[in-house]
Amino acid sequence: MKRILEELSSLRGSRARVLLCDDQPINIRLANALLKGDYDIFMATSGMQAIEQCEKVQPDLILMDVNMPGLNGYETCERLKQNTATLGIPVIFLTGLNSEEDEARGFDVGGVDFISKPIHGTVLKARVLTHLTLKLQSDFYRNIAVTDSLTGLFNRRKFDSELAEKWELCKRSGQAISLLMIDIDYFKRYNDHYGHQAGDHCLAEVAHAIRSNFHRSYDCVARYGGEEFAGILPMAGSEQAIKLAESVCQSVARLKLPHARSEVGPHVTLSIGVASITAPDPGSSPVGLIALADQNLYQAKAHGRAQVYAEVEIAQGTSA
Repeated sequence: MKRILEELSSLRGSRARVLLCDDQPINIRLANALLKGDYDIFMATSGMQAIEQCEKVQPDLILMDVNMPGLNGYETCERLKQNTATLGIPVIFLTGLNSEEDEARGFDVGGVDFISKPIHGTVLKARVLTHLTLKLQSDFYRNIAVTDSLTGLFNRRKFDSELAEKWELCKRSGQAISLLMIDIDYFKRYNDHYGHQAGDHCLAEVAHAIRSNFHRSYDCVARYGGEEFAGILPMAGSEQAIKLAESVCQSVARLKLPHARSEVGPHVTLSIGVASITAPDPGSSPVGLIALADQNLYQAKAHGRAQVYAEVEIAQGTSA
């Protein structure tokens, strides 16, 4: 099973992430010592801190103490299961409680397993390995359904769900969100001149170059349709988004893919429209963000292509 987990981790390009939540530092240190060699470990000492960590790093598994001040483990798990961004994270409860009622409640609120305290290293490592393998297998098969087969990026369906999810996250936290709409300049001419097989190769190369600039786990890059791509940047304002968009353009320029029919240069280039909102309010929606990014992409093309355009920020209360 360990080999399967390693293969799944390799396919997605990162180790499995485990969040340890316990108000007793000695328990966190013990679990960390047992698991840090195999997984990326994150820590929280309260239920609220665990919720905040989950939204930031999207762990693959949570080891959660039951008895904690403030939000206890059961209450924290309930909140995580009410949030579409975190409901799929499996929770293993660490507890000294051993009655049937305690176990039943744990399963009722969405837990997947119990590990009794004091922690036994062999048991902990075996349970963690089992549930992480199941989680990454589930993610793998689900991602097949939402992945564009040519470029390896998310497809339009996944983009729509990710934008709605990240929008709600930024609205709750009062943080900015930005959107990049990206288009390959004169791509129809590229296909007509070089052929569709070369066009597919170009799309795959450009997609890889775009993706290489998105380093945060909660960012999203998708093939929006045809030769158009989109990037979602939660918790990022216009300045950060423009800087990243310029980096994307430079990455594609470095590929030096020949484009004999382009009017802006001898190689493949991008036009990018950037849209940002400081913090979504109840009267705004992702529709307005998409509309502004599209408008700015049009302006990038109208101003000569091969550039980034981000003239204005979406107004608060804009829903369309």
